[in-house]
Amino acid sequence: MHFLWAFIVGGILCAIGQILIDYTKLTPARILTSYVVAGVILGALGIYSGLVDFAGAGAKVPLTGFGNLMAQGVREAIDEKGFIGIFTGGITAGAAGISAALVFGFAAALVFRSKKD
Repeated sequence: MHFLWAFIVGGILCAIGQILIDYTKLTPARILTSYVVAGVILGALGIYSGLVDFAGAGAKVPLTGFGNLMAQGVREAIDEKGFIGIFTGGITAGAAGISAALVFGFAAALVFRSKKD
């Protein structure tokens, strides 16, 4: 049942993004940024953790999950380090995912060639 809820919640989040792309004048970059900010706000309010408990990867993998991770990292860093945690918490929490994206993106750029128009 966990897989079903993860699929449904993740699919709803992606469908909302697709609807915004198709029916608004928002650029994909603005929609993606809005997803991250929404995850930060919902995470800061403590709402997103309930969705993660319910849907698992269906809520953690989309960009809203990245925003929630940032909010959670800042909250924990503030508890440990005080004021400086505001600046270091989000980057520390997201370091593994950011590093993996950079490494795999570089590896893909080495292996594949772009198409010429």
